[in-house]
Amino acid sequence: MSDHPFAQADGDWLNLIAAARGWFNGPQGRLLLGEEQRLLESELARFFGGYLLHYGPSNQSAPDAGQIQRSVRVGAPFSGVEIVCEEQAWPLTESAADVVLLQHGLDFSLSPHGLLREAARSVRPGGHLLVVGINPRSAWGIRHLYARDALRQARCIAPNRVCDWLDLLGFALEKRRFGCYRPPLASTAWQARLAPLEAWGGAWQSPGGGFYLLVARKLVIGLRPLRQARREPTGKLVPMPVAKVSRRNAER
Repeated sequence: MSDHPFAQADGDWLNLIAAARGWFNGPQGRLLLGEEQRLLESELARFFGGYLLHYGPSNQSAPDAGQIQRSVRVGAPFSGVEIVCEEQAWPLTESAADVVLLQHGLDFSLSPHGLLREAARSVRPGGHLLVVGINPRSAWGIRHLYARDALRQARCIAPNRVCDWLDLLGFALEKRRFGCYRPPLASTAWQARLAPLEAWGGAWQSPGGGFYLLVARKLVIGLRPLRQARREPTGKLVPMPVAKVSRRNAER
């Protein structure tokens, strides 16, 4: 695909994605994506199946998923995207993918609810949906409030709120992880000096990481635990009351 958007797409959406792509190509965006890549590859290694769908504004290649046969990028008509589509209209059949990855898709979206609903529709029952977002309760989330670049346009939706949406869409949360504990500094020298923060934060999984990763499994419709039949209480062996007879009455 070329970097020239097609005329039918929403202009505001294309401008948003283009601005986000530029920011992710910068030093701060590359730092964030680099930490996400390591965490995502470790998580995706345990999944298997036919297709992984990857949606996100960056032009970084999809993380390696060794047991997935084919990874496909969907989204706006920019370089690296294989299936061009609107954020709420993926040209795919229902339950088409084993795994769907939304990497900052909700952060840079005109309708996060609609995008998440479309991604959920594309996951097969029993498959997984992975959501990566900028953590609003972190230095990265604070920076976006005062940023003058594309980060200012990020929604930074709280992970608890996304979990509520996933629950309504029929998903069960399996894992919540955080990453990128270095502050959003543009200096690569300072990024290197503060690299030990990643080992410390990753070991403790502090919720102050710059991004969060939610791993949710789509529940199989119709398969619910069977309730055990109510057992009626059975009778007990209780000694019958015996009339007490006095010896005086018995001798008469």
